[in-house]
Amino acid sequence: KSYESYLPQYELYAHTVSTIWKYKKYRPYKKDTITKEKRVYLHYYYNIEKAAHDEKVFDNKLIQYKNEIISNKKVKEHQSFYDKYFIIKKTPKKISIDVKLDEVVNTKKTYGFFVLLSNEKMDATKALQLYRNKDVVEKAFGNLKERLSMRRMLVSSEHSLNGKLFIEFIALIFLSYIKKQMQINNLYKTYTLNTLLDTIDIIEYFEYPNTKPRVGE
Repeated sequence: KSYESYLPQYELYAHTVSTIWKYKKYRPYKKDTITKEKRVYLHYYYNIEKAAHDEKVFDNKLIQYKNEIISNKKVKEHQSFYDKYFIIKKTPKKISIDVKLDEVVNTKKTYGFFVLLSNEKMDATKALQLYRNKDVVEKAFGNLKERLSMRRMLVSSEHSLNGKLFIEFIALIFLSYIKKQMQINNLYKTYTLNTLLDTIDIIEYFEYPNTKPRVGE
């Protein structure tokens, strides 16, 4: 977490290291296994806001689950969490609970981190840019299927199919542009894509020759 590693455009800290990946590959046509080594690059990223949020969520969970035990209202699905993070001591009069601090520290130490792996030499900024662009493409396909109702075409002719594909393509351009503007203007702090589109949906733009356009709800 030094200023030299900070990426202001992504609000993340980043660092790249190179290492050797040892892997085995089974070749069915020769019925043998070969062992090889390749140089790969690990790109580490750290997000302070994400780390703080995850730590707060975890601490709230610790308090909630501890209260479940004390009040004798344990939840079956939470048993593995109880076993991992609590030392429970029962006496005829009360229940005492100690938190396993070493386990808590071990869990929290990775909060805020994520890692990308590449087999081509590049810096952390380039790797993240490529990853984000890939994510945009995947989300665009998701928008086509879900938001733009393209999971089923529901057309009766090739002519109708071509028309629908064209309209879907134009709609995706608008949707991708809106998402990009939301990122540029930090609108995701206030809106989700759906709530922004719902807000825009009630706006009407009326234009008539030789008159000033009117915008309203």
